[in-house]
Amino acid sequence: MTKKQKRLLIRIIVAAVMFAVGILYHWVAPEPASEWPEIVLMVGAWALVGYDVVWAAVRNIGHGQIFDEKFLMALATVGAFALGDWAEAAAVMIFFQTGELFESVAVQRSRQSIAGLMDLRPDFAIVLENGQQVEKQPEEVQIGDILLVRPGERVPIDGVIIDGSATLNTSKITGESVPSSVKVGDSIVSGCVNLSGVLQIKAKSAYEQSTVAKILELVESAADQKASTERMITRFAKYYTPSVVIAAALLAVIPPLFFSLKWAVWVKRALTFLVISCPCALVISVPLSYFGGMGAASKLGVVVKGGTVLEQLAKAEIAVFDKTGTLTTGEFSVRQVNALSVSKEELLHLTAAAETYSVHPVSAAIRKAAGESAEPEDTQEIPGCGICARVEGKQILAGNRKLMEQYQIAYTPCDAEGTIVYVACDGTFLGSIVVGDTVRSSVGATMRELKKNGVKRTVMLTGDVENTAQAVAQAVGIDEYHAKLLPQDKVNRMEQIRQRPNPAGTVLFVGDGVNDAPVLAMADVGVAMGGVGSDAAVEAADVVILNDDIGRLPKIIRIARKTGIIAKENIVFALAIKAVVLVLGAFGYTPMWLAIFADVGVAVLAILNALRTMTYQ
Repeated sequence: MTKKQKRLLIRIIVAAVMFAVGILYHWVAPEPASEWPEIVLMVGAWALVGYDVVWAAVRNIGHGQIFDEKFLMALATVGAFALGDWAEAAAVMIFFQTGELFESVAVQRSRQSIAGLMDLRPDFAIVLENGQQVEKQPEEVQIGDILLVRPGERVPIDGVIIDGSATLNTSKITGESVPSSVKVGDSIVSGCVNLSGVLQIKAKSAYEQSTVAKILELVESAADQKASTERMITRFAKYYTPSVVIAAALLAVIPPLFFSLKWAVWVKRALTFLVISCPCALVISVPLSYFGGMGAASKLGVVVKGGTVLEQLAKAEIAVFDKTGTLTTGEFSVRQVNALSVSKEELLHLTAAAETYSVHPVSAAIRKAAGESAEPEDTQEIPGCGICARVEGKQILAGNRKLMEQYQIAYTPCDAEGTIVYVACDGTFLGSIVVGDTVRSSVGATMRELKKNGVKRTVMLTGDVENTAQAVAQAVGIDEYHAKLLPQDKVNRMEQIRQRPNPAGTVLFVGDGVNDAPVLAMADVGVAMGGVGSDAAVEAADVVILNDDIGRLPKIIRIARKTGIIAKENIVFALAIKAVVLVLGAFGYTPMWLAIFADVGVAVLAILNALRTMTYQ
């Protein structure tokens, strides 16, 4: 509990004791005894526990916000005092504040999972300058600075370890509870906690572009994105509260005025009607359900950008996947070298030189297999085809079949499984290099889980050749695949998928953030795996899985579906109980203290139901 919550709890306990003493006095005091001790105790209990409610109501009226639960409570209890119902007024305020305390604690609990991510921000960074340790703000660290991270400290900036080894707690970043070991040469992301060993890290990004900064930006923006159910409840409360105030006023006036009934009886019923009508069960429990869902996702190392995304995820029917880095590990290696007129070493050497400046994983695999290579004199990337480069005075072409056909090179087709890089030198075909990727071990199980969770069709989009795409699709259980797609082709294909007859469901796209931003933005829900590594992916994606575990996707969909169900349960339950008690209160069958008890009870039950989303997996 926070200090404020503890103070409220103490006030409730003291007020409840005063209320109990007042009731006891009323029961045991002899008949001629004065009522003033009871009145003083009841008014004192009401004032002690409810002064802030009355003050908030007055302040809100001054700001033009009249019809809220504070106003209803203040009006009802002051009206009860006017009718001489001292005990009832005190009981109403005690029950109301007890409900407020429950709500406050529940909201705090639901925020803790997401607030845990907010603790990622490092307080300082130790920079080594001329052999001295200089403490700086993370924002002051420059790319290339050498940082010192001691045991127990949080890594402030993304970087590469240049000295030392350690064990890191990455749970706040990836959701993994098992610590990971790192050594010299390993990349390390900000937000992790160093559990052992002293590390020297070379910063490879500014704080604004670091992993932790991107996660914090995602978390801060998530709460602003409300689900349509939340927006509906907000609009409902806006019109509902003034409507019940008008209804209560009519209930107080019409029967005495037109039917000569007792004013005291009907004014009291109207005040009871006001107490019952308080919409706090809906206003609190529905947003709390979605906030709890986002908190449950954050425990898995997944950031969901708001309740509206959870709502869309719950309706997911088609899941579209990028292949490289998503269904596969993205860790390519050279599996086969088919050299014709040159040696295998020469073919690798020339290809690696041509691919020197390419960031594609296939290029990196070829460079790794070749070792050292020459610097290209000139390079030109041909989108969707490959690279044309000048190496040691020779024109080198390295790419797919389209590149060979574009330059009218007579080549020997290769049907091996994997990504085929065809190589030509000065118009002569030299051979081909087969580069393979590894399918993630969890993908097959993930596809089966998606089907169990309501996803009706899975689709793969890839730029790879037909046989490679077919092999991966069959291996993991993908329903449909489209191969040999250029970047713009993926966007067009995604548009076609979205235009299929699918009135109720939504379309997901899952990518690794590399060249996926346009398709991520086009999908109903874009899911970036490890997307904090790409600014474009963070901007375009609606869901960011902070590690590379695609198995988190079905779990997030389950959480989204459960969140929606719980939110609807709260709406139906609260409105049904509210309607019944309102009718009973209007006809005098519900005393005011029982009405507020029922209202608080409904709110507490709805809140406890909402909190179930936090623990659902």
